[in-house]
This record gives sequence, structure tokens and C-alpha cells, in this order.
Amino acid sequence: MALPSPVALDGPPAQSDPSAVIRVDNLSKRFGSFWALRGAGFSIRPGEILGLIGPNGSGKTTLFQCLAGVTPATLGAVYRGSALVPPSQRKRALYFVPDGIHPWTDQTVAWVLRFTAGIHGAASTNVEDVIRTLGLESLRGARLHELSKGEHRRVMLAMGLLTPQPLLMLDEPFDGLDLRQTRDVMAVLRSAVRHGRTLFLSIHQLGDAARICDRLVLLSGGRIAGEGTLDGLREKAGLAQGGLEEVFLALT
Repeated sequence: MALPSPVALDGPPAQSDPSAVIRVDNLSKRFGSFWALRGAGFSIRPGEILGLIGPNGSGKTTLFQCLAGVTPATLGAVYRGSALVPPSQRKRALYFVPDGIHPWTDQTVAWVLRFTAGIHGAASTNVEDVIRTLGLESLRGARLHELSKGEHRRVMLAMGLLTPQPLLMLDEPFDGLDLRQTRDVMAVLRSAVRHGRTLFLSIHQLGDAARICDRLVLLSGGRIAGEGTLDGLREKAGLAQGGLEEVFLALT
């Protein structure tokens, strides 16, 4: 049976969140006859860590790319307060670190971070702070193509932390990290939030998501199955107890 197409909206819905850093409304993406993302709507609140949760193929990367304006959405809109934010202006509100990106592979870690800081007006002390907090001191002279997956992941995170946008979007920030590195990076992300940043993380490991996220957006088959805190989602699922895995399975 054919799936129904999302319905285009003429403007913001009656129930809006003027305090939201970003509000996503009916965001949808079609590739040919296949809807990879259908009718996504949620808010990202100031000073929170919001997690986008779903298995591989659920539409997480598509949602991130459409929200960031990297890929044009078929339908939907993005708002900051009540103001529409077209794709060309979203880089003022958010910075997106995709999964699998490998910029400037022949440059050293130190060069990449200094260059990123220079583009965004960050002080040299910020570079040194990021290098120290992410444990990159021994990699200053290494070229990006020489790094392991986990080392490269930490460098990409460092680049994101050197940007000034209020919302930082990270696609699979813990992929390639061992348990100790994951714990350390989580501490760095929490520190960034305490210093005024808002984070939106795409995570496929449910254990990691439960540990780091304040609220969650559950995505399954291109559709949002729930949004809220773990306790709120547990209540929606009709579960008296249970972890994120049980909640996700109950709602999807």
C-alpha cells in the first residue's frame, strides 16, 4: 500500500515555542518515490543536549542534512522563534559536523584547528583549550589522513567547538571512540553546554544517548515516534519502568 505524502504547511503552526533555538516544522525529504523523511516536527531548546535516536536507515542523517541546509528539503520549514530561517541563513544559527567528513587531509591537526579558529574569530587560547580538553596534544603535528577513526572524530569535534553558532549539530560524535574516550568527550560536551552552547546529537547507540541527552527525538522509518525526556517517553509508551531500548521498541 502506498504511503501518504506529507502535507505542506502554509505557515508556522498555532503552537509555537518562541524560546526555541530552532523549531523544525513538517520537514520532509523525498528521493524519487521514496520518502526518507516525513513530517518531522520538534523544537531544540536553549542549553540542552537533544538526541536524535534511531537505527541505521531511519533517516537521521537526512534530517540533519535538511535541517542544516546541506540537502534541500522537499517540504517543511525551520524557524528561530517565529522567524522563518531559509537554508541560506541557517549557518548563522547552527554549525553542522557531518559523520565521515575528511577536510584538508594533508594538513596537520594544529593547522586545521588554527585555520578553523581564524575563520570563526576564535582566540588562540581557545585552540589550546580545545586541544587540551580533547587530549590532542600528541597529535598536533599529525596529518589528518594519518589519524585513526577515533582521533579524527575528536579533531572534528574540536573544529565544532571552535565555532560561535549557538547550536552545534554533531552526527555520531562517539563513533570510533573507546569507553574512556566516550566518557571524556561526554564531559567536554556537557562543559560546552554549561558555557552557553546548545547541542543536537545524532546517536545510534542507545546507551550513549541515555547517558548524555536531556531530551530525545525518536526516529523510525523517516517518521518521528516521540519527543521528550526519557521519563516522558516512558509514560507515553505506557511503561512503568525500562530503559531507552524498551521505550524505543514500544513506541516504534
